Amino acid sequence: MSDRLKTNILRILFVSTLLLIWEALAHWGWADPFYVSRPSSILIDFKNLFASCEIWPHISITMKAMLIGLFLGCAGGVIMAFVMARFKMVEKIMDPLIVAIYGIPKLALGPLFILWFGLGINSKIFLAFVWVFFIMYFNAYGGFKNVEPRLINAAKLMGASRAQILFKIVLPSSLPWLFTGLRAGLGVALLGAIVGEYIGSMAGLGHLVQYAGNMFNTTRVFSTILVMTILMMLMNEGVKYAEHRILRWRPSEG
Repeated sequence: MSDRLKTNILRILFVSTLLLIWEALAHWGWADPFYVSRPSSILIDFKNLFASCEIWPHISITMKAMLIGLFLGCAGGVIMAFVMARFKMVEKIMDPLIVAIYGIPKLALGPLFILWFGLGINSKIFLAFVWVFFIMYFNAYGGFKNVEPRLINAAKLMGASRAQILFKIVLPSSLPWLFTGLRAGLGVALLGAIVGEYIGSMAGLGHLVQYAGNMFNTTRVFSTILVMTILMMLMNEGVKYAEHRILRWRPSEG
């Protein structure tokens, strides 16, 4: 049995055990289903969400805000990291400012973004962008700063141009860091979109959670969270697959 198969089996057994314990506690009255629901009810509601097609418009709105925010945040973070790593004066001026801004609680700025950009999708995109930007910036900056100087010096001695050094050495060497930032950015992009919808929206998964919570529908809250979890897992697996394909030159971990 391969290690991957063994890991998947153990993961499924662990999750199944937790769900069975949860179901048993709710069934025997040791946990109030009004507050914690139960796995069987959540799965039925999850099925009904897709059978009625009620969930699809909400998924579409949330994913649109998330993916646009993710793209803009990744692009902005990589560009800023490259400029900071390339120009020492810019690094000295901007690094303390970026760290200070990063320390501001993004959730506290949510109402301000709603005020600036309204209740539409723009505020959700901007909130996702802000979260992703810093995650990608710190990872990309670490990647650019950790490029082996001897490789760059050797390329210069062989007459390589700046563009060749960038695309043949700097970017390939930084790709593992960039993929790490992208995988982390997926989670915070979804978080940003959900938080924006939760603060002010008439549609989206965040709105669905808020509405269900206001109606004391714990089952719908958990089934919507299950939708978010599955979306996150699928996107993460997609990034992992792309990383494996693009970084085939990197030695495997056994």
